Amino acid sequence: MTNPADLLPIAHHAVDLATQIMRTRQPGALTAKGDRDMASDVDYAIEEHLRAFLAEKTPDIGFLGEENGTSGNTSRLTWALDPVDGTVNFIHGSPLCAISLGLIASDRPVLGVIGLPFLGGRYSAAEGHGAHLDSQPLHVSTTSDLAEAVVAIGDYAVGENAAEKNHHRFTMTQRLAATVQRIRMHGSAAIDLAWLAAGKIDAIAMLTNKPWDTAAGVIIAREAGAHITDHHGTPHTLHAPTTIATNPTLMPHLLKLITTTPPSNTEH
Repeated sequence: MTNPADLLPIAHHAVDLATQIMRTRQPGALTAKGDRDMASDVDYAIEEHLRAFLAEKTPDIGFLGEENGTSGNTSRLTWALDPVDGTVNFIHGSPLCAISLGLIASDRPVLGVIGLPFLGGRYSAAEGHGAHLDSQPLHVSTTSDLAEAVVAIGDYAVGENAAEKNHHRFTMTQRLAATVQRIRMHGSAAIDLAWLAAGKIDAIAMLTNKPWDTAAGVIIAREAGAHITDHHGTPHTLHAPTTIATNPTLMPHLLKLITTTPPSNTEH
């Protein structure tokens, strides 16, 4: 297999192109994807542009985009792109949105680049080479007590079976609120995982998992020292229904809270 680190310059260039689009275009028309879920013209423009760019630069690597699915040969290596992670934030003018580009090999991410166009900073990692914010090495926090931990949670569900899904989310939120220092909901899985890697937050509990949301962030957080599992404590894969991530010390304590709230395996 190609050394993932060798592909970092191409991934950075791709995210540069996406950043330029996001910074210079308005969201434009919105396309409904379900109940209170939508994509903007910018989502589609970034995905189309990066799909073409990566097909030219890495023709042997397949592509998975949130908006238009797969193309190319996805049997060995696959680029996974969330063109605007945090679309609702983006269309409302919030800077809490990201471009998330990961490289997947055999259901595991091996490279990731996350750009935050309106906040600045570029998070990246390649398997075995550590994680970085721009050129600075990253490491997860050393917080050892949940009472001192800031925990990010994923969005509440909308759409089909939202009430059932949110019952589990509300229960988890209630248990966390009674235990941890603070709960945060940023509305972007990429930001959550990048900030976990940087020690800006101490843990993540997302009761959903899509490869384009988490591929880049998972490898960045892992290379920064995070432990990442599903809600059962099983090592995380990109097909896991949930994403639980924190530093090694906090993981058993966090899982004890999470396992009391079994989530649905489906998502809006």
